[in-house]
Amino acid sequence: MSFLDLYMNRNPLITGSDEGGEPVATIFGVPFDATHSYKPGCRFGADAIRDSFNNIEIFHPELGVDLETVNIEDLGNTRHTVVASELIDMLKKITTELVSKQKQLFILGGEHSITYGTYTSFPKETGYVVFDAHYDLRDEFADIRLSHASYLRRIVEERGSENILHVGARAFVKEELEFLTENKIKIISDKEIRDGKGPQLVKDHISTFDTVYSSFDLDVLDPAYAPGVGNPEAVGITSRELFDMIHSFEDTKVTGVDIVELNPYHDNGATASLAAKIISTMIAINVAQQ
Repeated sequence: MSFLDLYMNRNPLITGSDEGGEPVATIFGVPFDATHSYKPGCRFGADAIRDSFNNIEIFHPELGVDLETVNIEDLGNTRHTVVASELIDMLKKITTELVSKQKQLFILGGEHSITYGTYTSFPKETGYVVFDAHYDLRDEFADIRLSHASYLRRIVEERGSENILHVGARAFVKEELEFLTENKIKIISDKEIRDGKGPQLVKDHISTFDTVYSSFDLDVLDPAYAPGVGNPEAVGITSRELFDMIHSFEDTKVTGVDIVELNPYHDNGATASLAAKIISTMIAINVAQQ
């Protein structure tokens, strides 16, 4: 039996694309926020992103791509669980099966712990670029080791740090900075982004990889642009700065993307709209390369 049949609810909600032909991208959601520590509600994020995607324009004239003319496959959401270890196991099985289909894959969270299950299911040589206000490198948080605050440490322990680029951190504890330094994790600082260096630094890093997985924790943005997140941090980057860096992916094959930490209970619609725009732009960039 396919793991997709076992774990997915098969209730597609994205409707803004042509259902004919082979899909150019596959999407699924993960309604999980059981380890969240501040503002719970991210488990409802995936459906909020879909609703926004269905109500924004998805024509990209600068790339010559109209996503209304392509097929975007939506598999619905994963089966609900509140046990982090069960979730990670489920995500590894689902993602491994989908990676074998060789379609650009989008995972909609949910909290950031989901990335430990999804990214580690891609080939080990896949580059990893994460946009996040936090390093998520704690050994444990709230007495558990599988947490949204420790997922990246688990990835480093399993795969090493060579392929990782962390972008935009501005809130972390001493333990995380020590682990970051010890493991020589590459970063682009919040200040470097404000100084206008972000796009070129991202481009320089990903140019060394054939394929890349990118993770977008929406709290990388200033709460003025993205108020609907689980752990908002003041004094962040602008939405324009983020999208300038996103366009640095135009010459790189992005095979996996996740968008996490959207909390619709605290959103005014702006955060979900930005998440939908990330999906649309990343698919359009991939289509333009074909």
